Amino acid sequence: MRAAVIGGSGFVGGYIVDALLSAGHQPSLLVRAGSRDKLRRAGECRIVEGEPSSVEALESTIEGCAAVIFLVGILREFPRRGITFEALQYQAAVRAAEAARRLGARRFLLMSANGVRSPGTPYQETKFRAEEYLRGGGLDVTVFRPSVVFGDPRGTMEIATQLHRDMIAPPLPALAFHTGWRAATGQVRMSPVHVEDVADAFVRALTDPASIGKTFTLGGPEELTWTEMLRRVAVAVDRRKLILPMPIGLMRIAATLLDRLPFFPVTRDQLTMLAEGNTADSAELRALIGREPRPFAPAELAYLVA
Repeated sequence: MRAAVIGGSGFVGGYIVDALLSAGHQPSLLVRAGSRDKLRRAGECRIVEGEPSSVEALESTIEGCAAVIFLVGILREFPRRGITFEALQYQAAVRAAEAARRLGARRFLLMSANGVRSPGTPYQETKFRAEEYLRGGGLDVTVFRPSVVFGDPRGTMEIATQLHRDMIAPPLPALAFHTGWRAATGQVRMSPVHVEDVADAFVRALTDPASIGKTFTLGGPEELTWTEMLRRVAVAVDRRKLILPMPIGLMRIAATLLDRLPFFPVTRDQLTMLAEGNTADSAELRALIGREPRPFAPAELAYLVA
């Protein structure tokens, strides 16, 4: 099957392209100008350069395809550069769906996120609205809501690499976030899911009629606290690390003053979502891929050493 991939040069997108090729599919990729060098297997794909804001670029990517896989997502807005949740996570998804209908690509797979809702943060709301639009758009839609995704970033960025860079590698103590004002209350919890398991779920669902109209929440095999994740990253890189509790409320005060500055590591909305946690049962992922999902364990984090 020829499948259009919108967002194929990103972290998860690269693994989905690999999984598509391994399954015998033919990816057609929309990539931004200058991003071709991010593609590991460009010679095996049809490449269209352009922006997801361009109807012409979307149509050129989708033409001749039976399916569309929409993966575009951002963690932070930069409105002056036109990088907003509304533009990229909602409007671009709507344009892609409209182009798919015009060109006869009925199958549509959407990368959403665990915990999306309305009302919520702008990140959550735009993802949720994209889901709602697609469900009523006359296409054969499958929605995926993964928890936090980890795995070898291959030159991009993901959660374990960021934890290593920002908290484990520096000489200062690492910070363990919790929602209460005391360390024993409200520890942040997540269900890290391996990127290759997410990619396998997408590709297996692509040709499975039973997945049409469904929303799959993808979680890894364990529910871990932020402290446990930090410790596993530290073990993976063979480093001892002092971990100190940090109330999210204190970080929110700092973010209120500084999150408009690009160098500040988190925004108020990101802290809001962090406080909500990001846990998901692994049963749906296990059923989709037909095996046990990979754990957030030192053996699976060996890429951090390199």
